[in-house]
Amino acid sequence: MAIDKSYIEQNRASTERIRGMAKLSDKELQHRVGEHWTVAITLAHLAFWDRRVMYVLDATERDGKLSAPGIDIAVNDISLPLWAVIPPREAARLVVETAEKLDRRLEEYPLKLLEEIYTFNKRFVIRALHRNEHLDEADAALKG
Repeated sequence: MAIDKSYIEQNRASTERIRGMAKLSDKELQHRVGEHWTVAITLAHLAFWDRRVMYVLDATERDGKLSAPGIDIAVNDISLPLWAVIPPREAARLVVETAEKLDRRLEEYPLKLLEEIYTFNKRFVIRALHRNEHLDEADAALKG
């Protein structure tokens, strides 16, 4: 299956949104997004899941075939208290650093292996799908 290369621009655009949100004030980073999350927690969440994808890329490249160890969706609930104690500015720094690193990695990744990963889970390749979902929630919360 050929991958539509538009994922590169989609990912870059979502990283730009992340970069913009990471520049919010400390007060804005503490703004509530839903019942349990803040903007900073949203950014930490995105950094975590981008790092999860980097783990899949590393394992797949090392093994020469898809290697995506399962991870229970409950990880969000389990990780919430950990993400909540990350200083907001650090969450903002981490999410930008991680998104940029993952974008570069996806752009340079071996196409054959990337196609296998895409077939398994397109959200591992088009990170913008996951990022924008949460960035939209944070934007809406900030707008009240």
